Amino acid sequence: MTKTVLVIEDEHNVAAFIQKGLKEAGFEVFLAYNGEQGLELLQQKQIDLIILDVILPGVDGLEISRKIRNSGPEGVPILMLTALGSTENVVKGLDNGADDYLVKPFKFQELLARIRALTRRRGQVNGNFDKLAVLDLELNRDAKSVSRAGNEIKLTSTEFRLLEYLLLNKNKVLSRIDILENVWDINFNLGTNVVDVYVNYLRNKIDKDYNPRLIQTVIGMGYIIKEEMRQ
Repeated sequence: MTKTVLVIEDEHNVAAFIQKGLKEAGFEVFLAYNGEQGLELLQQKQIDLIILDVILPGVDGLEISRKIRNSGPEGVPILMLTALGSTENVVKGLDNGADDYLVKPFKFQELLARIRALTRRRGQVNGNFDKLAVLDLELNRDAKSVSRAGNEIKLTSTEFRLLEYLLLNKNKVLSRIDILENVWDINFNLGTNVVDVYVNYLRNKIDKDYNPRLIQTVIGMGYIIKEEMRQ
């Protein structure tokens, strides 16, 4: 079945470049040149993935992403495009609902690889367990919910994926590259510290007010979520 991509990009030459390449790769492509047009198309069409520029006329891409996450199709992947590639900007995009982040200028093959990874991830189910747990922390994969000691914990989509990956690999040390490749399906610029930023976000929500602390740092190697209690 042909995958559909909605491109929300105000630079007509960039939009045309993406459209041409994706059509040649077998995708059906819809174009919108501002956020309002994009939201209208999203209501009218069955969309499998959204490519969203951050800088748009009127409402910017960050606000459009928030609107999609609040009232748009559930789970549709969003790939953000921007000229700004610092860790701060990457995190800002992810915090506002993006699943991945690509810095302009980019090579089309890199864009295509990320699109395929995102659409593949949407169709995958990692393992056969609906619920993942360690001690008093529980993650429900169907309900997309997390609780600890019976208290509900609200996570962003990126935080949820990170916790899910840690729990699927509990008691195993995961490197930053492991996490990048499996939570985001692609390598970011390894000069950024986006993994550390998100691990800290997660710690503040699931560990800060609870004992024992579950997410541990293995210096020089990565992170681990452990089954056994610390002594």
